[in-house]
Amino acid sequence: MTLSSVHSDGHAAANQDAACELARAELLFTLERMTGSLEGSLDTPIEGLYLHRLSQPTGAKPGLQKAALAVIAQGSKRLFIGDDTYEYDPFHYLISSVDLPVVAKVSVASPTLPYLGLRLDLNPEEITELISDENLPPLVPAEASRALCVNPLGGTLLDVVLRLLRLLDAPRDIPILAPMIKRELLYRLLMNGQGVVLRQTVLQDSQLNRVAKAIRILRDNYAQPLRVEEIARDVHMSVSSLHHHFKQATAMSPLQYQKQLRLQEARRLMLTDDAGVALAAHAVGYESSSQFSREYSRLFGAPPLRDKQRWKDETALAA
Repeated sequence: MTLSSVHSDGHAAANQDAACELARAELLFTLERMTGSLEGSLDTPIEGLYLHRLSQPTGAKPGLQKAALAVIAQGSKRLFIGDDTYEYDPFHYLISSVDLPVVAKVSVASPTLPYLGLRLDLNPEEITELISDENLPPLVPAEASRALCVNPLGGTLLDVVLRLLRLLDAPRDIPILAPMIKRELLYRLLMNGQGVVLRQTVLQDSQLNRVAKAIRILRDNYAQPLRVEEIARDVHMSVSSLHHHFKQATAMSPLQYQKQLRLQEARRLMLTDDAGVALAAHAVGYESSSQFSREYSRLFGAPPLRDKQRWKDETALAA
């Protein structure tokens, strides 16, 4: 390598870094402008795209992490799945290829420097269509482990995210251009080294694809008694293989996954539909109120009635 080529490479890298910083600054400015005085999440005219703004750090809150791409412009967020912890910030993006019960915590935010981010839900059918394209460059075969990962956010991906956001200022362009930009975004994610989590989720006969099918069965039937043998048969796996690969992908067993789905739905029924504790417990499949209360307290940090009253008090203060 000649001295001139070293200088050339260094100059190119410096230009890339500068361009990336400008893109991050534009993302921050755009999200700040678009969210205004919002506190929480904003639905947008682009299907599956949501903007977020929070002026205070949050406590650990259980929720469902959808199959999605998540990008942060300011602040940071931490997700807990089983014994695993994932943290991302303006220099990293998070990608999830299946729906996962998580505990989430916005760890850095303030009134002067609010947490600003976005989420784009991912459509498995669009991923399947893309990996079937004969013009897609060959992908390195690999088997995904976790169905969620955090990767460095580079300028190429950031540029596509910005172009999608800019469409919100040109609503008439959204029906035509949004699907094209989303497809490019999926392409960039697939070609990334960790794009394996997306490929394996939709690739027929991969272990992660079978786990994704098992997750859909659990989500559709969470209130029913868990029959792992039937699920294993439906996704063409042995019971031991299902347990192994399910935990490998989600950091929890099928039973733990079902339990979190049940408790989160019961909490939604109580807080947003004002259902009673016994009714909510029965609706999600619990036969024992004491067992429901114990498991609820373990996940949400307070018994059902106290948690419901706390939520009502917080809502009244915010009104």
